[in-house]
Amino acid sequence: MTALSIDEWQALALSLRVATLSVVVSLPFALGLAWLLSRRRFPGRLLIEALLFLPLTLPPVVTGYALLILFGRHGWIGESLAQIGIVFAFRWTGAVLAAAVMGFPLLVLSIRVAFDNVDQRLERAAETLGASAWRRFVTIVVPLSTRGIIAGSVLAFARAFGEFGATITFVSSIPGETRTLPIAIYELMSVSGGDAGVQRLTVVAFAVALAATITAAVFGGSLWGRRRDD
Repeated sequence: MTALSIDEWQALALSLRVATLSVVVSLPFALGLAWLLSRRRFPGRLLIEALLFLPLTLPPVVTGYALLILFGRHGWIGESLAQIGIVFAFRWTGAVLAAAVMGFPLLVLSIRVAFDNVDQRLERAAETLGASAWRRFVTIVVPLSTRGIIAGSVLAFARAFGEFGATITFVSSIPGETRTLPIAIYELMSVSGGDAGVQRLTVVAFAVALAATITAAVFGGSLWGRRRDD
């Protein structure tokens, strides 16, 4: 790690910041959507589930292009946001948005599995005692789903940390602004003498991915097909 150059440290720090913020921003929405899919049956539910997993099935470049169409300076949404000073395209905030979109399905899936495993009899008992839906969610569902929420957050973090295709399409590669660790690896592979840097950053990426996978396995429980007492 001490052998990393200043530019490599910069790319690593940016990736860590982007991945962390992407999870922080996504988590409230993921909790709400996971609860909706776990507890409610409604028209269009299948369509929402299909749209949810599109980032996992579409080529990441297509997702990045879609973000550019929507949130670019002249995009459907981005043009209005730019008028109030909120810009995503070619900014580090856009990297956060791209990473959040790519990690969101994993986050929702993990939380939904955790919600499905909560005994709904506890919720019904609380309801008979006068607890509102919000109070049942906060005091019963979320606490009993903590392990799944942590596992999902770690998986989403790891996916965001390794995001490349959507990010480079949406925000390009700007040193110190949008040049994340995966983009740095890609660029080092195309320059003479970049092999050493590629190897160093690959080791870092492998270490982060391995740590995230182990953490998710520890907390994931039923998501990983293990009983809690294994």
